[in-house]
Amino acid sequence: MIDYNEQRYKLKDMRAEMVRAYESINPDKCRARIKELEEEQNADGFWNDADNAKKVSKEISQLQSKIQKFEKMIARIDDMIDTVDIVELEGDESEDDNLVAGIAELSEHVESLSLSTLLSGKYDSLNAILTLHAGAGGTEAQDWCSMLYRMYSRYVERTGWTLTELDFLAGDEAGIKSVTFRVEGDNAYGYLKAEKGVHRLVRISPFDANARRHTSFASLEVMPEIIDTSEIEIRPEDLKVDTYRSGGAGGQHVNKTESAIRITHIPTGIIVACQNERSQIQNREMAMQMLRSKLIEKREREREEEAAAISGQLKKIEWGSQIRSYVFCPYTMVKDHRTNYETGNVQAVMDGDLDGFINEYLKLSSIQK
Repeated sequence: MIDYNEQRYKLKDMRAEMVRAYESINPDKCRARIKELEEEQNADGFWNDADNAKKVSKEISQLQSKIQKFEKMIARIDDMIDTVDIVELEGDESEDDNLVAGIAELSEHVESLSLSTLLSGKYDSLNAILTLHAGAGGTEAQDWCSMLYRMYSRYVERTGWTLTELDFLAGDEAGIKSVTFRVEGDNAYGYLKAEKGVHRLVRISPFDANARRHTSFASLEVMPEIIDTSEIEIRPEDLKVDTYRSGGAGGQHVNKTESAIRITHIPTGIIVACQNERSQIQNREMAMQMLRSKLIEKREREREEEAAAISGQLKKIEWGSQIRSYVFCPYTMVKDHRTNYETGNVQAVMDGDLDGFINEYLKLSSIQK
């Protein structure tokens, strides 16, 4: 028989943590903002401006979702406390294991939701645009890039978000040279920015006839999806626009027209490309959105580096640095070099179980602030 009082204390501690986290998001302020936006929605002519209407509706949805998540979690904890009372009253020890497992699962959700309050950055609530690049090493590195793409696809699926592929460059023999994709969901950028950097793989190569151990690298760029065109100015004369035929999957339309777009921002040398949409106009719009996101990410990174230099902090610049190692042989381990968080369950990680790594990064980031 389990100690029911101990389980109650755990649940009461969880509830107290959730109430603190709930208060930290200032629910009254959120409700006031929702009311203000709803009044704007009801004004005459509101729906004539489609872009603004979409922006306002999205903000309302995000604020409502933020409040509801905490309220539902507090209600779940209260229900579990009632369940403990019922199980103890009935004296049904056969339910003890289910009760302990349920409380452990609830504890994980509480921790995750509590950590979400750390996502207070300007762009954390936005969708994310990610680009994977295979490192040097030909087929081996390109295969690793495709494995990472599968890993993030699985993570997005597990999280209940949506993934849209924007640009794809297949490997020479296998795998992927590069792929750009958008992830849509609450706080997608806030969470996925933890994954930015170089990912290192150590394994016995399936492409080596002598079964030797190989080390491969792939880099991941993560940017917030910036829709607001007023965020940053892009002058037409600073752009070089090229069109080309799309490649990869896409049916009969692909490769028949030059609908794909590549835009080079001449002052910075930043290049973006999009071939996912059917029309050249749509691809251009998406490419411009990607360019705005990259330019803002660059601006924010430079500000962080300048602040670190001014304060004398000797922080390693995470952009482009090796953040994580995935070892398949001679032992199995995935280790994050920033937080030292590690696990021996490589398969679970490759199937998208990234919560532990991302949560530890959020904790570390909150301490460093």
